[in-house]
Amino acid sequence: MALKVTTIEAFSDNYIWLIHDTENPTRVVVVDPGDATPVLKTLAEQGLELIAVLITHHHPDHVGGVETLLAKYEVPVFGPANEQIPCINYTMVHGQRIQIPDSGLNFEIIEVPGHTLGHIAYYGHDAVFCGDTLFSGGCGRLFEGTPAQMTASMDELAELPPETAVYCAHEYTLSNLRFALAADPDNQALRDYQRACQLLRDAGQPTIPSTIGTELAINPFLRCHETDIKRAAESRMEHPLETREEVFAAIRQWKDSFA
Repeated sequence: MALKVTTIEAFSDNYIWLIHDTENPTRVVVVDPGDATPVLKTLAEQGLELIAVLITHHHPDHVGGVETLLAKYEVPVFGPANEQIPCINYTMVHGQRIQIPDSGLNFEIIEVPGHTLGHIAYYGHDAVFCGDTLFSGGCGRLFEGTPAQMTASMDELAELPPETAVYCAHEYTLSNLRFALAADPDNQALRDYQRACQLLRDAGQPTIPSTIGTELAINPFLRCHETDIKRAAESRMEHPLETREEVFAAIRQWKDSFA
């Protein structure tokens, strides 16, 4: 049975995810609740019960609503062991498996540093909740980590089955794809995906989730081994690049200043 996930929009472009219990879909887990207000509203309107909170990293737009939610719901909060985040009572490291109490939900922890040093993702039920590490068509900025760390994190996510649904935390897709086309202009799969995503946004629909298979075909940050991406990065930097980490660093730097 496919995992049921509810989208909650927050701030200007954040997505907060509600994961429905596979055994009782009125019981839900919330991922990265940066704002409690839309979460509480959704829970009340849909008659849902909160049973746990999952946190990927420490940025305020991912944790800002946790304290308010805990004032109403006494539930476990899971989060990265290598970041200082108040309210977490289950600290998670790479390779750990978690079973959400009294539910059919369980997840494997994948450490994906780069955006922040302790960032984690939750993988289970043919889905990955990856916060600000992997976006559709892009990846997170390197606020704390190094290109080598983020390249390794991309490799971890790339190894997931291609059908894995990718639930990232922002609607950045169209802007990411504009850059992706600058770095990989001859990629027909990318052009087709951009058209499909534009239609979704024109209809007021989210472009998320994507899939790992789609991202491997269109996302330049997962394609640093491809000749076309390497050539584009070298042209931008005006010197040869020897490793995938150097290619990644070059296109991340390019993306940071892309208009």
